[in-house]
Amino acid sequence: MPRFSVIVPVYKVQAYLHECLRSVLEQSFTDLEVIAVDDCSPDACGEIIDEFAARDARVRAVHLSENVGLGRARNAGLEHATGDYVLFLDSDDTFTPGALQAIADRIKETGSPDVLHFDYARTFWDGREVRNQLAHLLTQEGPAVFRLSDRPGLLRLLMVVWSKAFNRDFIEREGFAFPPGYYEDTPWTYPVLMAAESIATLDRVCVHYRQRRQGNILGTTSRKHFDIFDQYERVFEFLDQHPDLDAQWRAVIFRRMVDHLSTLFTKRGRLPRRSRAEFLRKSRAYYARYRTPGARVPGRTRLRHALVRLGTHRTYRALWTALAVRRRLSRTVTKARRAARATALQLHYRIQLRLPVREKEAVFSSYWGRGHGCNPGALEEAFRTHAPHIRTSWIAAPEHQHTVPPGTRRLTPGTAAYWTALARSKYLVNNVNFDRRLVKRPGQVFVQTQHGTPLKRMGLDLQDRPAASRGTDFGQLLRSADKWDYVLSANRHSTLVWERVFPASYTTLEYGYPRNDLFRRASSQDRARLRDTLGIPRDSIAVLYAPTHRDYRITQRLPLDLERMLRTLGPRFTILTRAHHAYEAPLSEVEAARLVDVSGHPSVEALCIASDALVTDYSSLMFDYAALDRPIVIHADDWEAYEAARGTYFDLRAFPPGAVARSEDELIDIFATGHWRGSRSAQLRTAFRERFCPYEDGRAGERVVRRVVFGEEPTGASPAVPHQVEGAGVSAPLR
Repeated sequence: MPRFSVIVPVYKVQAYLHECLRSVLEQSFTDLEVIAVDDCSPDACGEIIDEFAARDARVRAVHLSENVGLGRARNAGLEHATGDYVLFLDSDDTFTPGALQAIADRIKETGSPDVLHFDYARTFWDGREVRNQLAHLLTQEGPAVFRLSDRPGLLRLLMVVWSKAFNRDFIEREGFAFPPGYYEDTPWTYPVLMAAESIATLDRVCVHYRQRRQGNILGTTSRKHFDIFDQYERVFEFLDQHPDLDAQWRAVIFRRMVDHLSTLFTKRGRLPRRSRAEFLRKSRAYYARYRTPGARVPGRTRLRHALVRLGTHRTYRALWTALAVRRRLSRTVTKARRAARATALQLHYRIQLRLPVREKEAVFSSYWGRGHGCNPGALEEAFRTHAPHIRTSWIAAPEHQHTVPPGTRRLTPGTAAYWTALARSKYLVNNVNFDRRLVKRPGQVFVQTQHGTPLKRMGLDLQDRPAASRGTDFGQLLRSADKWDYVLSANRHSTLVWERVFPASYTTLEYGYPRNDLFRRASSQDRARLRDTLGIPRDSIAVLYAPTHRDYRITQRLPLDLERMLRTLGPRFTILTRAHHAYEAPLSEVEAARLVDVSGHPSVEALCIASDALVTDYSSLMFDYAALDRPIVIHADDWEAYEAARGTYFDLRAFPPGAVARSEDELIDIFATGHWRGSRSAQLRTAFRERFCPYEDGRAGERVVRRVVFGEEPTGASPAVPHQVEGAGVSAPLR
């Protein structure tokens, strides 16, 4: 008996069926059977199912002699199911990698509930993925197992069967089956949730719900949408047969029915034009038939309920016209207010530009208003330490202002205080650019810190790289560079690149990167504290995995199967994964104790200190990490594509900071054999560090402040010597 029976009803989906079935059969969890039901599909679906069944014994092909529809096709699959749990997957959708393992683990954790409810994300033809907006209702906080009465908010979620795993004994005991029709999920899902003695949730995207441009039956214009009435009639018949549930849930189901009817009516393109009045009249009849005392209607939906209760097309058109006029007027007023506010702020800014520059003020920002960090963050700290007479301010969006240290003024982008700071602060520090409307005044000093050593092409070198330079205004880029007074550089390579790709009259300060000063100051106690905070076991080897952005991909996904890597390497390893801000999918719950998502951690420098090795592809983080003199492994499985799309300044495979893996299997082998920290890797790292880390002595920030604020020329930085720290996980030096 398999753990899971995955039922896939199939009809006219030959273009998507291979991907759907592969997403099940290629799961890391293998204790399953797939029951693919060919609902007399007129295309090649039947042959595709037979091909999969011939190749994999876990696939059972069921061919129906006539087309019976989605619900009855699922019933046919249920007749053949032998698994402990039943899952349904529509044949144009897919399971996400690791989904079944996560579902199996959660079922085990929660004691085999009747129903496990998991999450989904909509996927679009252009590569976008949008997670369910009500995902917070699937929180795993609180009791692990509950009844629907404990969390009735679950009824607000999309009433579909493919976002749940059903205990087969429970389904058979209660005699649940699908009716025919368009909306067959409704009379299954509501009764199942109401009858379940135990429900659990899994806060993880397990299904990718394909949003087809054409072919989705619920998105067509048809009288078949009148089927919704029959389906809700079945739900109320179920309640009539279960008086204990009827008393508790009848009012709730009534509200849900009215919401559903009004949504279907107001959804453009669902009902044929000449049937809309009939649909409203029938909605009014069902409203009167099933109206339940105590069915309190939330204020936000009262108007829609009134529409169904009145049930006349003319009333609807009058209400709709009034609402449309109101919305249009509201948008006009809002737009006018925004324009007036923007005009007032720019007038305020122009006035501030005429007032004296404040010699003792500095304003900092990083990554377009994100939190305190990177080189500007380290420089802001250096200003407070070495030039305490200068008052510092930090520009950050409200959600990032908690990262700003005490004593530093917080500024919100777009406010009057923000424009005042830009107009009157003497020192402007950023690792990107400020608002393009910034007017650089005489007497102001703009320090462009940059945010990494360039491996990939930058600036003007992207003019012949359309995949990487989409939407770039190179003229504006150079106008921004003209505002810079100083540009920081970590090494001679960076200096030569910056001065060529950002040609302007600034002065390059080849002093090292201030953000890496932390490496030199950190003690073994700091390292131990950071590892405890991140939950890294004391004797574990912590590998920091930090991939970079791919310009040639529309969607960004983690290139490695980290769960497989951990299972192969065993319990000695912990992976800290830090996704580039463009990456999307969250990590699974599998191996949660040894797979730690640190994408939201405010300090990548702290993560470097806590780790024992770095795995990356082409991220500039490797140049900073080399200053720690700890092992670095390069995963270069798509170098040719990356080089073709983005372009690089040297072949990383020929001059790497450590071992190079050209596939996931090679990467796992490098760690399994110990090559990642062998003598050859150490030799490569030494040569790399000597070239790219000549100034990382812990005083880069001080050098910048003394030059920019006090005009002092540094006498030169000492060659960086690795600083050994007792207690490093692999006897690696801590810088």
